[in-house]
Amino acid sequence: MKIAVLAPIAWRTPPRHYGPWERVAGLLTEGLVARGHDVTLFATADSVTGATLEAVAPVGYEEDPTMDGRVWEAMHVAHALDLSAGFEIVHSHLDWLPLAFARSWRAPLVTTIHGFSGSRILPAYEAARSHYVSISDADRAPQLEYVATVRHGIDLTELEFSAAPTSDLVVFGRIHPDKGTADAIEIAARVGRRLIICGIVQDAAYFADRVAPHIDGDRVVFLGSVGPAERSRVLGSAAVLLHPIHFDEPFGLSVVEAMATGTPVVAYRRGSMPDVVDEGVTGFAVDDLDAAVTAVEQAVRLDRAAVRATASRRFGVERMVEDYLAVYRRILG
Repeated sequence: MKIAVLAPIAWRTPPRHYGPWERVAGLLTEGLVARGHDVTLFATADSVTGATLEAVAPVGYEEDPTMDGRVWEAMHVAHALDLSAGFEIVHSHLDWLPLAFARSWRAPLVTTIHGFSGSRILPAYEAARSHYVSISDADRAPQLEYVATVRHGIDLTELEFSAAPTSDLVVFGRIHPDKGTADAIEIAARVGRRLIICGIVQDAAYFADRVAPHIDGDRVVFLGSVGPAERSRVLGSAAVLLHPIHFDEPFGLSVVEAMATGTPVVAYRRGSMPDVVDEGVTGFAVDDLDAAVTAVEQAVRLDRAAVRATASRRFGVERMVEDYLAVYRRILG
């Protein structure tokens, strides 16, 4: 099968540290190549792939402040559109922009919706002709029709099982009110455990007001954005991953990555969390901060081998690749 994978270009594929959409696009690409498919990855020029690489942007626009992301993304999409007649499937992992040209693609367009940045972008989805894939049943817009739900997969070889963690808690993801970093700080303080914070600062004011005053290098440690080489160690060394979100999480890649190392999760019951977390097996989905405090000590007692096994069965990259191949075959029919 000749497949074009259209990755975002905010970051390199695969990303050096942050870049969850790029990470998923890269894992899918390599999985398709491993199965013998003829794959072209549209990504940044410094991307690393076993597929044929097509690039316009030299690097990710979030990594070079001189680049205007709107301009480079438009050129990126236009380049893929020019070459689209050479493929059986074009699979987009971008936001709404490729949908503005949905009638001009010369191969069936599959769009994985990694999340909606807001309701104002929905008209682009409603008006377009594309086969939509959701990443969780919870993240579906009622006005759209979907061909499937394909939950993200992770590379289990990158995430080593850890049977003997420290007593620390970890919160992993962009530092933003949506992710509840300040809640994680309070939860850790109330259970008397050290907190490790990992992620890019996406909201500088929130970081300055609600997070930075608590960082002391002892009870609250800030590591910044953690890349793939360090991710396994940081997640695996934690007793529990906290995910006290204040928005409807579309999926939660760091949640399943933590589970793959054996680390259980305590998350707020928002968005996909009730689906991603197997209650009492891989962690707990709770309603508020008080419940999270109670759940931490329950999560610590969970069987870490069972956490790893459940994550492997449900979220391995092999399953994701097979699910997408089933989508392609269904469309091509």
